[in-house]
Amino acid sequence: MVASATMFGLMAFSAKLASARLSGPQVAMVRFAIGLLPVLLIGRARRSALGFKRWDLLIYRGFFGGLAVLLYFLAIQHMSAGVATLLNYTAPVWSGLFSILFIGERISPKVLIPVPIAFLGIMLVVRGNAAPGETFGFGLWELVGFLSGVASGVAVTAMRAARRTETSWSVYASFCIFGVLVTAPFGISTWRTPRGAELAALAATAIFAIFAQLTLTFSLRWVDAMTVGVISQLAVVVALVLGVIFLDEVVTPLAALGSVLTIGGILGVVYLSSRTTPKAAADEVVPEM
Repeated sequence: MVASATMFGLMAFSAKLASARLSGPQVAMVRFAIGLLPVLLIGRARRSALGFKRWDLLIYRGFFGGLAVLLYFLAIQHMSAGVATLLNYTAPVWSGLFSILFIGERISPKVLIPVPIAFLGIMLVVRGNAAPGETFGFGLWELVGFLSGVASGVAVTAMRAARRTETSWSVYASFCIFGVLVTAPFGISTWRTPRGAELAALAATAIFAIFAQLTLTFSLRWVDAMTVGVISQLAVVVALVLGVIFLDEVVTPLAALGSVLTIGGILGVVYLSSRTTPKAAADEVVPEM
């Protein structure tokens, strides 16, 4: 699980490097296209992916998952990878709320207590990264990153319902297939031929995403939801630290405090949700990557 979260952070950092000249949608489209290779090349995975029952749930999961990554990579293109990842990783808050509203899950009302803490942290992070003259700093790309977390929450809620009948590979395949379909119009329209180090950054983004997802899936057999929720936040820390070290990104004291509050609020939601959610739902606390 630690390896998975670390690789998700490395994926965000690689996507930031690739999007220095390439567009976020192009990077996301390539990420999904390469992500399809395990399903296409491994016969057992392909057969498992084709054994679906609820195509409607897979469409919801795939479409909103693809939309979440599209918005996430757009945010990475236009702001720091760490802040974009932090905004995207608010997904457990949304999936917890949506699961109550749309699929009838019973979660303690106490889950709502840490939500304001997480939102306060988000406001502090955005304010801490605001440009001179901005009052709150919550501009277009901050909103895009925030909406990526909301879309991811919808996708995870659909996955919660789908995992009652569908295999892991059918859920994964729907994510990649619809991810390609959602990102392709924007990726193709903004396409620039990758060159030199951009090819390496694109490959790294896709490879880290694949292995992060596979190691995550592998670990879920033995790791409970609370542990998954805690360790998954390591991806935010990795993306933030790599940005500071290699991209000269600055984390102000206000943004650091906001990051702590946001992660703390999210962990509070995960903890309270895990007390009323079966262990089998451990894969449902991680955002769509």
